[in-house]
Amino acid sequence: MRLIIILFCSVSLFGQTNYPDGFISPLSIPIDVSGSFGELRSNHFHAGLDIKTNKKEGLPVFAVADGYVSRIKISTFGYGKAIYITHPNGYVSVYGHLREANGAIEAYIKKQQYAQKSFEVEMFPNASELKVKQGDVIAFSGNSGGSGGPHLHFEFRDVKTEKIVNPLHFGFTKFVSDKREPFLQGIIAYPIDSASVNKSQKPIAISYNKQADGSYLASKVFTNGKIGFGINAYDYCTNPYNKNGLYKVNAYLNGVLYYQYDFETFSFDESRYINNLIDYERYKEMNQRVQRLFHYSPYPLSVIKFSKNNGFINTQPNASYNYKIELFDYHGNKTTIIIPIEYQNQQATILKTETAKPYTLRSKVENNYTKDNVSIYVPENAFYDDFKFDFEVKDGVLRFSEKNIPIQKNITITFNDVEDIPTNLLDKMFIASVEGYKLYYNKTYRKGTTFSTRVRDLDTYKLAVDTIAPRIYNVNFVEGKDLKNQKTLSVSIADNLSGIDTYNAYLNGEWILMEYDYKTKKLIHTLSDNKYIKGKNDFKVVVTDNMQNSATFESHFFMNN
Repeated sequence: MRLIIILFCSVSLFGQTNYPDGFISPLSIPIDVSGSFGELRSNHFHAGLDIKTNKKEGLPVFAVADGYVSRIKISTFGYGKAIYITHPNGYVSVYGHLREANGAIEAYIKKQQYAQKSFEVEMFPNASELKVKQGDVIAFSGNSGGSGGPHLHFEFRDVKTEKIVNPLHFGFTKFVSDKREPFLQGIIAYPIDSASVNKSQKPIAISYNKQADGSYLASKVFTNGKIGFGINAYDYCTNPYNKNGLYKVNAYLNGVLYYQYDFETFSFDESRYINNLIDYERYKEMNQRVQRLFHYSPYPLSVIKFSKNNGFINTQPNASYNYKIELFDYHGNKTTIIIPIEYQNQQATILKTETAKPYTLRSKVENNYTKDNVSIYVPENAFYDDFKFDFEVKDGVLRFSEKNIPIQKNITITFNDVEDIPTNLLDKMFIASVEGYKLYYNKTYRKGTTFSTRVRDLDTYKLAVDTIAPRIYNVNFVEGKDLKNQKTLSVSIADNLSGIDTYNAYLNGEWILMEYDYKTKKLIHTLSDNKYIKGKNDFKVVVTDNMQNSATFESHFFMNN
């Protein structure tokens, strides 16, 4: 009999909503959490729990409660193969990075893929089509999509609000012990405006020591004005190797709550606000995700539950302060940090290095800039705060002076009326991001000799040309061979610049499903789909890149079983 494990960790001490319970674990193995809800990721907060599968694929994945499959999305990137189950209690459970679905669900997917002639499909079955019972095997774990290794991504969503909710709220208790308190890796003090901290006008690390009771005491901070703080911290949940995210952070000034955020729930639309919660510049330069306990301008991130004076501390002459930070994991384990602060008249010895810049971007309004034949359109609220910047256009290359400022919305870059382009190359040109000697494709819109793209990074940009077709190689059979003992057909595909756009395969002139894994660069057809015929089979693969350069591979094999 399968051991039913009721997930994860002990009950939350902070839940503000009464969430339903009675769910079972989606896996039959002990739960080992490698990624927590709200964990800080690249450009987003993690939306669920990543559960290790012992570095294996193919573990049975169970429906955690009765319901019906309400959505299926098969994608090359993101969650890869994902199944969504709607439950009668108003919540949806989500299972991502699957290898394949099971039984009727897999048959439903295959039928739709062949009907749409596409590996990537999205389906919304009605409530009567794919009903499931708690404990049914709905799929098998895998490594599909943007997964960095075999695991199951598991999450809950509220049907009405479409918000993601921390899975640990749903009665998933007792079977995984977490007795480790969050770990502090660093404290950063930020002098604001003309202030300095410890004689520095730049952000500065603050030293600290762990006390006998497990708390941390920072060395005294001396300042002469407005300051803020940030912390580099993480949590261990089920093992001492995975650095998980914090659940809740409280900050107090002289005993009064000053700043607070927690990861109970948030919407997908908010996820990119991670770039304003963290010190984005430090992340880009040092790969450290310092969580700031202040913000320059208010912004609609719902995980921030309280903010006094935007989190800034306005120190005054002849005064001292006590700043306390509390770090919590979901299970109530707490780490306390005490930072004594004293106002002190001081002459800064570490000075800001600022150069005059001709342009001021006002973040709350639209902005338009033009230089030579390049124009930049910035919609309102594309950036979080106002800032000064410059940009240059030289030899057809656009360069921004500021590269470490996060962007919330797309900005539009346009190369206008570009001259001296041969007519035969117009359809092969796109605006590329430039990183060293490497060029990266951006989806580009052309009207005549004017090219535009929408981007979210202040990178370097130039027009690039791609006239080279993709490669098709590493075919897993010898032409003319009898494949009666073979289970798959596979080829590798790659493109040198603009990237793969479409891929299609045919057996004897009929379209067949080939699954694409961008990590391995492989297209794979499962022969158990029974699309071959007895005797000779003609096999063809057609691959097109984003500039519509196309490559074709043709061969044949025999099936005499």
